[in-house]
Amino acid sequence: MTLTERRTTLEEFLQLPEQEPPLEYWHGRVTQKVSPQGQHGTLEAELTALFNGYAKPRRLARAFTELRATYNGGSPVPDIAVYRWERVPLTPDGEVANVFREPPDIAVEIISPDRSVKEQIEKCRWYVEHGVRIALLVNPRDKSVRLFQPGLEPRILRGTDRIDLDAVLPGFELTVEQLFDTLYHR
Repeated sequence: MTLTERRTTLEEFLQLPEQEPPLEYWHGRVTQKVSPQGQHGTLEAELTALFNGYAKPRRLARAFTELRATYNGGSPVPDIAVYRWERVPLTPDGEVANVFREPPDIAVEIISPDRSVKEQIEKCRWYVEHGVRIALLVNPRDKSVRLFQPGLEPRILRGTDRIDLDAVLPGFELTVEQLFDTLYHR
């Protein structure tokens, strides 16, 4: 949902108070994310847990949900942002910082019922054009994952296709089918 059609600067945007669902800034526009529904929320929570369960003990990376990162003229809030271990911003005491000024290594967007696939594809393209190594567009409607990487055409993955994240999470194993199996309440 676009909140304003007038052009806004990033500096003006960053002065706005935080809202729920969060506001985002890209292409000079302020938009508001959609509140997650059941499938969206489940996929977000499960995928974050899978990323952290694999990456944190190995000190490879850390996954965050709904994390604002301001970089390259934008301030998006991907559903999941994964930062390699050594790139997580820290306070002088070693705690995770509040402000992130670098792009994540992986950005994940999950299609909500009232979000257009076209808009989310554009957002994933923006991610990889502005420093994100891998962007994933998870589509519960057709049980697919679209994989974006700089300099490559997006690939649509389905079923037993492996979601290849080796550039950031070497050895992480997950198929599209396994991801969508997390939606079942068993």
